[in-house]
Amino acid sequence: MSELQLKPMNEGHWQLVGEMTRNSLGNERLLNQLLQNVQTTLKLDLSEVSRVDTAGLAWLIHTLSELKKRDCRLELINKPDQLLNLMELGQVSNLFE
Repeated sequence: MSELQLKPMNEGHWQLVGEMTRNSLGNERLLNQLLQNVQTTLKLDLSEVSRVDTAGLAWLIHTLSELKKRDCRLELINKPDQLLNLMELGQVSNLFE
């Protein structure tokens, strides 16, 4: 199991490092950390995400939902092909445009 790590880049811009899978997204720690530090737009750089499964996509949708409740936006940067394929299969690509 590869733990997913969150690295601050600059204000409102974070990088996820590791696997976005059901094994690495088992708690709310990452989401809570992100929500504490967002003003209007949260930028997530996914260039260092090595693997994504449906739980990773579900986590992103949940994060988007929580941000919308706070009138904030989510911007995904450097989406891996595996995530793009899952988004297309789940017909949720338009949520992240």
